[in-house]
Amino acid sequence: MRLFEKINDAVKEVGLMMSGMSCAPYIPSQPEFVRKMLQVARVGPDDVVYDLGCGDGRILIMAVKKFGAEKAVGYELREDLYKSTLREIERQNLKERINLIHRDLFKADISEATVITLYLSGSGNERLKPKLAKEARPGTRVVSQDFRMNGWHASKSEITGYMGDIYLYVIPDAFSSQNEKKSMASA
Repeated sequence: MRLFEKINDAVKEVGLMMSGMSCAPYIPSQPEFVRKMLQVARVGPDDVVYDLGCGDGRILIMAVKKFGAEKAVGYELREDLYKSTLREIERQNLKERINLIHRDLFKADISEATVITLYLSGSGNERLKPKLAKEARPGTRVVSQDFRMNGWHASKSEITGYMGDIYLYVIPDAFSSQNEKKSMASA
């Protein structure tokens, strides 16, 4: 029975990716890597952490429990992951501090975020860049696992080797010098 469930989940994942709705397959990050991502982003008690494509919610949970984030918000498209993550949040009595939303991350209201975490594909990051540039407030820290935001300047990069890479971008510094260059070129 368990093998059938795994095959069924894989088929759903491929269907979402083929439809263009999913930006990456579900691959859970190791806890030590999640900790490193949140450290690089300097998450603390004044932060509202958003995880776009939150999977099993481990970033959300660690952000509030271990880093003391004021609040965490996760967007997850896959219904099975959404339901199991919601059960885990309730089991850990974190419903007051973690808001889980079953919706496409491109429809997320990110205006409240001070930190946004991502583990999307390179093409997923590319699709998300205009939304981040337009809707994230100045000073928002965007942390991406493994995939860069092409054309943006990372304020910090951690190449960890075996666990993966971490790229930290600060809005609007990550892209503002490019906008200045473009406006100067067109003047």
